[in-house]
Amino acid sequence: MLRERISEEIYVFTSDLYAQVTAGVIVTSRGAVVVDTLPFPQETRELLAFVQERGLRVSYVINTHSHADHANGSYLFEETDLVAHQLCREILRKHGERVLEEAKSETPEVADVQLRLPSITFDQEAILHLGDRTLHLISLPGHTSDSIGVYVQEDKILFASDAVMPVPYIVEGDRAAMIDSLRVIGQLSLENIVQGHGEVILRGEVEEAIKTSILYLETIYEKVKEVVEAGAPPESAAEINIEQCGKSRIPLNGLVQHLHEANLLYLYDLMTAQVEKGPSMII
Repeated sequence: MLRERISEEIYVFTSDLYAQVTAGVIVTSRGAVVVDTLPFPQETRELLAFVQERGLRVSYVINTHSHADHANGSYLFEETDLVAHQLCREILRKHGERVLEEAKSETPEVADVQLRLPSITFDQEAILHLGDRTLHLISLPGHTSDSIGVYVQEDKILFASDAVMPVPYIVEGDRAAMIDSLRVIGQLSLENIVQGHGEVILRGEVEEAIKTSILYLETIYEKVKEVVEAGAPPESAAEINIEQCGKSRIPLNGLVQHLHEANLLYLYDLMTAQVEKGPSMII
């Protein structure tokens, strides 16, 4: 697992095992805050060992959303308050056990994982003060309804989770909400953005990353809409080129291409369902 120091006592851990998913450790004068906990216990234990070797106590663990690749390792912090959006708790309470059991049947590496529900929840935003740092927890829906970002005020660093990725991913999410969240991020004063997957975005890259992500979401909508209104099959939507939509197919070792195709087919299904329900006008 890659460990990178991105500011004074702020560290990013990037998984070698699954889709370059990230987690963070924010060290303060009164303990540490962990942002997301990675999909596989062996990597979570590596992160936890880093904290313990420094003689630190983990004061809070934050789940940016309910997806397993960000939340699986939370059970290893059993004596620490777990913070998340209130919808994250509801989703995990309703579906967490089923999803986890399905994962265990397919992936032996998560056999020891236990479901943990957040103990502290909020709705739109919350502020955590710990030692010399102020953490703003901001609702950033779009990838999921329960997605949040963690903005470290003193360092101007945003742990954006999957609200920012090399290519936006909206399958089972909401495209318009994602655009709104990206615009919220674009209004922050930022030195770095820690993406949910992939490399840290540096200050000089932030504006372009946000702009191209919004453009991508607008472009795939228009291109898929043309396919649906022409009565073409889903294969035609899947053939829409990612570069024509403003993003590269290279990041995440090429995984972005699969995410892009999934976005296209998701939109195609949504728009086709709208047409079948009544008026041909797609909104």
